[in-house]
Amino acid sequence: MIIAIDGPAASGKGTLAKRIAAHYGLHHLDTGQLYRAVARDTLAKGGDPADEAASLAAARALDPESLDDAALRGPKIGEAASFAARHPKVRETLRAYQRAFARRNPGAVIDGRDIGTVICPDADVKLFVTASPEERARRRYLELKQNGAKVTQDEVLDDIKTRDERDQNRAVAPLRQAEDAVLLDTTNLDIDAAFRAAIDIVDAAMGHAGQAG
Repeated sequence: MIIAIDGPAASGKGTLAKRIAAHYGLHHLDTGQLYRAVARDTLAKGGDPADEAASLAAARALDPESLDDAALRGPKIGEAASFAARHPKVRETLRAYQRAFARRNPGAVIDGRDIGTVICPDADVKLFVTASPEERARRRYLELKQNGAKVTQDEVLDDIKTRDERDQNRAVAPLRQAEDAVLLDTTNLDIDAAFRAAIDIVDAAMGHAGQAG
């Protein structure tokens, strides 16, 4: 069973993906962490994530065991990751790992920006999780503030809009909703309500799949 969850930054897809994976007893992979880790390792070696050769070297040497590094959640790494993610060869290098992860038994919940369209186009269930830029900025601001970051909500909103533009307009694997993905707008939903809505969508999709089989 493969559940693909896509959506823009701070839409809540990561939190939802973790809870959905726990609910169904599936593995979980936040693919954004892969690109953040590439950016982290590129910067650590004095490279520029905007440089494809430097990012590619980091991607090829990436240690999946390092994806739990708390430093990956920082805003600077997030910004750098959006540059690393633009490189076709970097995405190609990380694609094999993501697809192998998806095939783990008994299944996986994978979230990112191109899961339903590129990584797992044949996923059993596809969700596209979104929210208004203002609401996403509010959530990210509260998260950053709680972690001690000195940033204003307006600055976070500007960053969100910039990230959206970059993700939606990159040449390779741009952020978009797969044709067979179900849209889940969490603008007016707290995490519990969004989780219940997501479970209803997954259960309905699996029920239809069972009937079809």
